[in-house]
Amino acid sequence: MKYMTKKPIKITEVCLRDGSHTVAHQFTVEQVRNVTRALDEAGMHYIEVSHGDGLGGSTVQYGKSLVNEMELIEAAVDECTNSKVAVLLIPGIGTMSELKQAHKLGASLVRVATHSTEADVSAQHISQARELGMEALGFLMMAHSVPVEKLVEQAKLMESYGAQAVYVTDSAGALLPHQVSERIKALRGSLDVEVGFHAHNNLSLAVANTLAAIDEGATRIDGAVRCLGAGAGNTQTEVLLAVMDRMGMDVGIDLYKMMDLAEDIVGPLIPDTQEIKKGSLVLGYAGVYSSFLLHSERAAARFGLDPRDILMELGRMKVVGGQEDMILDVAAELAKKEKAGV
Repeated sequence: MKYMTKKPIKITEVCLRDGSHTVAHQFTVEQVRNVTRALDEAGMHYIEVSHGDGLGGSTVQYGKSLVNEMELIEAAVDECTNSKVAVLLIPGIGTMSELKQAHKLGASLVRVATHSTEADVSAQHISQARELGMEALGFLMMAHSVPVEKLVEQAKLMESYGAQAVYVTDSAGALLPHQVSERIKALRGSLDVEVGFHAHNNLSLAVANTLAAIDEGATRIDGAVRCLGAGAGNTQTEVLLAVMDRMGMDVGIDLYKMMDLAEDIVGPLIPDTQEIKKGSLVLGYAGVYSSFLLHSERAAARFGLDPRDILMELGRMKVVGGQEDMILDVAAELAKKEKAGV
């Protein structure tokens, strides 16, 4: 394996953003302060803080936040001495106004996320972030759902808008290692900017997939302490760091401190174990956006269905992030068919 890159690998910790899905967006200011302080002391490069669906995500459709995300961002910035605070923005959910507000509070990096066929909607947000002096990165979600050539095409669009890196984002945790390698290699060969990778662990491949991405030259990598993220979680940061250290890759983050905060600070926040149960396994198997799990389980309880049937149908429909409103429609239709004996 190569593990050769032109630039140092930078880790973005996403437990305070992707992990928001797992706690139903109920993070408190104190929790964010405690996690951020410990991550900063461990030397984490970037800490992403926002609603699970990014800036502006606190809605009835996506889930209301307990605390306004701007308060959480401000608290995280206040706790950082070394780490930088990042935010996620999905155009159509987050607005330019919210981006400016997050920047004013001290967020210095934004990942502008779109479905992997809709990069064109990111142009003004990436441009605005660059004008504000922020690092602006592109985030191509559901990267398993399009051909490699299409992913390259969309990544080049983001690069043309000013993105300083573009991520292959395995939102469903559906990619296999050779598919990750293929996508990262293609982007590396087509872009002049850095390439990143964001994994989900629904098929228990997050660490393996992340190593495959690093092997092909990805230098922007995401992790979530204790796997605290949607579905079965993301690449477990402290595990990835231990493996990287065994392989001779030092990214300047204190492994023991990461282990301690995972055990003592983040662990108690998780309402259930992040093991791969049938719901999250079906997410990866069917290729469904990881944040759809809780919504599907609630819809299944309401209509007396098996949530796996809802997720499989969503997979057949090739739904994308932002289409959470379709979950109830699918559940209602399945219940109707079941009642009719279809």
